Amino acid sequence: MCNYRSVRLCLKPNNPIINYGDPKSDRCDRILVSYGSSPTHPTSTKNLAVNCQLSTVPVMPMNKSSSTLTRSPIHREVTAFLTLAIPLAGVQLSQAAIGFVDTLMMGRMGLETLAAGGLATLTFSVFLYTATGVVMGVSPIVATAYGGGYKQQIERVVGQGCLLVIGLTIPISFFIANIDLLMRYLGQAETTVVLGNTYLDIMVWGFFPALGFSLLRSVVTAMSHTRIVMPIAIGGTMINTIGDYSLGFGKFGCPRLGIAGLAIASVLAIWAMFLTLVGYILTQKELKTYRFFQQIYRVDRQILTSLIHVGVPIGIATALEIGLFTIVTYLMGSLGTEVLAAHQVVLQTIAITFMVPLAMSYAATIRVGHEIGQQSRIGATRAGYVGAAIGLGFMIIMAIIMLSFPQQIIGIFIDINDPRNANVLTLATGMMTVAAISQILDGPQKIILGALYGLQDTRVPMILSLLAFWGVGLTSGYWLGFHTSLGGSGLWLGQSIGIGVSAIIFFWRFHHLVRVK
Repeated sequence: MCNYRSVRLCLKPNNPIINYGDPKSDRCDRILVSYGSSPTHPTSTKNLAVNCQLSTVPVMPMNKSSSTLTRSPIHREVTAFLTLAIPLAGVQLSQAAIGFVDTLMMGRMGLETLAAGGLATLTFSVFLYTATGVVMGVSPIVATAYGGGYKQQIERVVGQGCLLVIGLTIPISFFIANIDLLMRYLGQAETTVVLGNTYLDIMVWGFFPALGFSLLRSVVTAMSHTRIVMPIAIGGTMINTIGDYSLGFGKFGCPRLGIAGLAIASVLAIWAMFLTLVGYILTQKELKTYRFFQQIYRVDRQILTSLIHVGVPIGIATALEIGLFTIVTYLMGSLGTEVLAAHQVVLQTIAITFMVPLAMSYAATIRVGHEIGQQSRIGATRAGYVGAAIGLGFMIIMAIIMLSFPQQIIGIFIDINDPRNANVLTLATGMMTVAAISQILDGPQKIILGALYGLQDTRVPMILSLLAFWGVGLTSGYWLGFHTSLGGSGLWLGQSIGIGVSAIIFFWRFHHLVRVK
């Protein structure tokens, strides 16, 4: 007989419970996944509903090949982790490159454009990443339904996910379009407000396709169609790069539109990525049999509520972390244009390096979830710590590079030989030192947070994020930045303290949940 084990997962809103089946059973059982139960909606094995019905997903067989058994558990975990993390990192880097290329082009347009455009880019990103966290609740539900062969339920869940995208896009787009009022209230220079608002007034038209792409990317990934996403992301980056150069600087017969041209190129790239993925879904042999978009006008309250219960804690946790960097950026602007420009150089640098541990956090979520599904507490513990260790090693290498070649890195964004940029170079070098050291902790804390998500622990990390990033990071950063002579470096030091605190409490939380009681 095949050596499967059964496990029952009861995923009640905000209260995940894992009850293991009989580990001694030799039957070819399957995972039974229940998304909360209620008196009016009893559990049923006939079809999957998000509120209390069941789906079946086969667990990986416990027997392993002889070649696998000859390797150590750590070696097997490293291989499994990197197999997931490397392609995910490629996708994250390709998408991050759009904002990175925009910032490079802004730096060649002058310090004022770099400062204003960088602030606008970060503002757009904080809303997009927060909303993406909310719609990511679709992914685990689709994966469960796909494993059980519940085609109609996949169609319903994706349809409600599309409604969720529309529902989030409308209010967020309105807020982004009027962000200039907040910029002035927070004391930004008028030039920064005008240039930043010019960029965001165009970028707002790319919010819907960007969020829609995130949703559909999670869907096709959950349905084992991962290869298509990376080529699309790379293609979008190429479109953006060519468009930035053409429209931003008036090349190849195009008008010179400055920062507005950069925004137009980004919007075109985002729409191209979104429409290409939609086209793939509508034409791919398997996916085209699903009617994802035919009933998106129908509201299913049960499914929509469950999507919100799963996604909102992740979205809030994301907002708390990236929100810290956003508020710090606005505070930098109140210290002057040169301080803000120096901050943007450092922030865009670590934004690229951080994409790798971010991808590793997704891989950690999957690996820990797999081990929990196979009733292996030791395996789950190993998966979380191995992922964090790999992330730590990567970020140490990045820190060494940033500390060894700060001027070369800064020179990618600005002309360091221009005397007008001398003060920015000095400021950015100091910030780069603090940022490089903080990244050593930032990578592992993000990966261990992903491991907590693999344990389906989302609400407590959300609260801990609030305490670490805002209670400690923002408070200490404000004091160091405005009540000492450190200025911008003080703000960086403060948020780094918040990152360090979050790393400690996330590791404590993970150890607390996986330890043998």
